[in-house]
Amino acid sequence: MRILMIRHGDPDYEHDTLTEKGRREAALLAEYAQHLDLGDCYVSPLGRARDTAAYSLKKVKKTAVTMDWLQEFAARVDINQSENLRKAYPNAKKEGDRYLPRNVWDIVPSFWTRYPEYQDPEGWRGCETARYSDMAETYDGVTRAFDSLLEQYGYRRNGRYYQVLKENTRTVTFFCHFGISCVLLSHLWNMSPFLLWHGLAMAPTSVTEVVTEEREQGIAYFRALRIGDTGHLYAGGEPASFAARFCETYSNWEQRH
Repeated sequence: MRILMIRHGDPDYEHDTLTEKGRREAALLAEYAQHLDLGDCYVSPLGRARDTAAYSLKKVKKTAVTMDWLQEFAARVDINQSENLRKAYPNAKKEGDRYLPRNVWDIVPSFWTRYPEYQDPEGWRGCETARYSDMAETYDGVTRAFDSLLEQYGYRRNGRYYQVLKENTRTVTFFCHFGISCVLLSHLWNMSPFLLWHGLAMAPTSVTEVVTEEREQGIAYFRALRIGDTGHLYAGGEPASFAARFCETYSNWEQRH
């Protein structure tokens, strides 16, 4: 089995669609889509993902099923409950005298690397961020839905690997988002999602490809063939977007901090 995770194009978050650059990226992805063998397609309900998918689906004459669990990972942390966490999520905005909820993975490395539980495959569930958020509950809801879909294709979760109910070489494609892609990969690989949220940066319209390896009969594990591939952009002379990244050097205030 083969899974493609395709991030949406350069986002216009305010209007939940694509920027003009994002539309150019999506058009270049569509030119490449015929070589990807998209198979069965699924899409996030959010506009920026659906608008990206529309270009490729039209090109290859396919439709996609909308899956609510493919929307960007929605867990938020309440930093009002912990003075320590307020150090972990700098530049927090306030409404009145209370801090607004923060995206759980938008945490500085000097904090999360200090505590081993953030890097542990199971220990992250007890980290301070998880204790003051709906992170574990949201994560489990997403991964249950993911596993339910995989079982329909013949792969049932069994502990830390997948039991092969029926071999197949079909492809499923997810048009989705960076954060949720890291969650799905962390589940496949039995890792803390914090390691992937901070160790990877998948550019807009990038392609991530994982496939099953069945070295033992009836047992499957997923292995990446490529992560965040933007070859279609370079082939079309379109630089990869900076979205999902933070400043390369602290002194560069033109880049996101």
